[in-house]
Amino acid sequence: MHARLEDERGAATVEWTLVAGLLTLVFLAVLQVGFAMHIRTTLIDAAAEGARQAGLENATAADGHYRTEQLIATAVSSEYAQDITVHRGTTLVEVTVRAPLPLIGLIGFPNGVEVSAHAPVE
Repeated sequence: MHARLEDERGAATVEWTLVAGLLTLVFLAVLQVGFAMHIRTTLIDAAAEGARQAGLENATAADGHYRTEQLIATAVSSEYAQDITVHRGTTLVEVTVRAPLPLIGLIGFPNGVEVSAHAPVE
């Protein structure tokens, strides 16, 4: 019985299975963080482009809203373009986008990400 307990045959298979499971979880977590950062960067870019559009001469806040919504829907999903606010002042346009923070794929906390962009009015 004592000789059987000290035998290490088959231990590598079990160790590899445990380590591979942990490495898979870490890999998926890193991918998800990268995806969340991609979503945030895309929202920032879309908000900035919408602010520039709304700041053009003869443009309205609705033009900036439409441009932002189209860019987000094209790049990510139309679900991320549900809460867009455009404020056009006399000298500055501000576009704010609130979207879900993706935790598992595209599913996540509602309004987990909020980004804003500004542009001058021409």
